[in-house]
Amino acid sequence: MGEKTEYEEGDKAPNPGMYTEVGEARSFHTQIQNPKRIRMEKGDTFPETSNKNRKWKKAEKARVH
Repeated sequence: MGEKTEYEEGDKAPNPGMYTEVGEARSFHTQIQNPKRIRMEKGDTFPETSNKNRKWKKAEKARVH
């Protein structure tokens, strides 16, 4: 089983880096406008997202193709 890629408020960051908000559907039709971006260190706790349907994801893994 692999490492989790999406995180919710209160989860701990597994690795340092930039994290951004992503929505439930990650297609280009439903792209989030002005998502929050945060810098996290390993072990930091994820803050609240802009709305309950969003999650945190490492920025380089949240790109749309």
